[in-house]
Amino acid sequence: MIKQQGSRFFFNVDWISILIFMALCAVGFVNIYASVFNASESAAFSFTSSYGKQLIYILAGLVLGFSILLVDAKFFSVFSPIIYGITVLLLIAVLLIGTRVAGNQAWISIGGGFRLQPSEFAKFGTSLLLARYISNFNPKFRDIKSIATAAAIIGLPLTLILLQPDAGSALVFLAFMFPMYREGLSGYFLLIFLGMIVLFVADFLVPMQILIPIILAIGGFFVYQNKRKQKIMFSAILVTVVAIAYLFFVKLTYEKILKPHQRTRIELILGLKMDPKGVGYNVIQSKIAIGSGQLTGRGFLEGTQTKYGYVPAQSTDFIFSTIGEEWGFIGCSVVIGLYIFLLLRLINLAERQRSSFSRVYGYCVACILFFHVFINIGMAIGIVPVIGIPLPFISYGGSSLWSFTVLLFIFLKLDSNRMGFI
Repeated sequence: MIKQQGSRFFFNVDWISILIFMALCAVGFVNIYASVFNASESAAFSFTSSYGKQLIYILAGLVLGFSILLVDAKFFSVFSPIIYGITVLLLIAVLLIGTRVAGNQAWISIGGGFRLQPSEFAKFGTSLLLARYISNFNPKFRDIKSIATAAAIIGLPLTLILLQPDAGSALVFLAFMFPMYREGLSGYFLLIFLGMIVLFVADFLVPMQILIPIILAIGGFFVYQNKRKQKIMFSAILVTVVAIAYLFFVKLTYEKILKPHQRTRIELILGLKMDPKGVGYNVIQSKIAIGSGQLTGRGFLEGTQTKYGYVPAQSTDFIFSTIGEEWGFIGCSVVIGLYIFLLLRLINLAERQRSSFSRVYGYCVACILFFHVFINIGMAIGIVPVIGIPLPFISYGGSSLWSFTVLLFIFLKLDSNRMGFI
């Protein structure tokens, strides 16, 4: 019996995803080593260095991941409210007793210099409860109650993270909109989301005295075209009013709530300001590093931007610049290819699930990973604002690595038991 269970366990787990996970962890370790390497140090390897600690985090992550594979798959559905509640309590605790780093009170200090970041673990807690809600109540997201319930599940941790304030981690929670869309959320909500992004950018690039008349003209056109269809006409009026109110809200938030360095980052990405020696320095140096790698890269430990520490936070937020400089376009393509393969693999696994809980959770995992990869690499090449989120499995840090490992391995466990989880 034990032999049969072991055999079934071995063959049912998706080892392809695990191999990609291990490959990305190896890429992370090698590039963290390169980003902090100092030839003048006497010790070739030290567990007090960033790469030494990362190796410990990776080994501990592997133990954590394979331990999850031994847990009963139904545990994650049954105890999802408790797991969610624990992550929310940790988010509250960090506001009370957290350690402030770089302006964010987002970490809880634990003995030995280790800092736990609860916002990272809140992602899989929220994924589990959202999957539990959708699988238990089968909402089609066509009524206000179901949408409001899902929004509350996502909104509570998001709000607590914004209070830290950690806008980068909070933005990742928008990824949950896509699993909801897969489960029946109207495409209009995605259009509204895209419209908000367009209006946000337009609010900075177009004067308000020009932008408001344009919105009124577009709204007036739809009202005139549908004057015999009251429902559509009133919807057009409502959207027009909300759009104008949103413009004023963006302006108010920008001027009264955002901190100076956050405002500068938005201005830099929109091309409204040049700051090569200030906030824009990180991105400029990162782009120089990636560009200097050309096709094949400068070689391991040969990157000048990396070797001389020109790129700040190079082992964390800007780890991709190390990959670009030392391994070039080919290295970047391999890393991005691994992520694409993993994401497509996860979506394929999610679609074959017999349980809606497993399917929804699988989509949550894929979307969270996609947001992190897109935003982090986008920061490194200067196409999105610098909001400080890690590159999954590669950036230095125990909290991020362990949270992504738990996020991934829970789904792999659910997938391995898909024939028995109804």
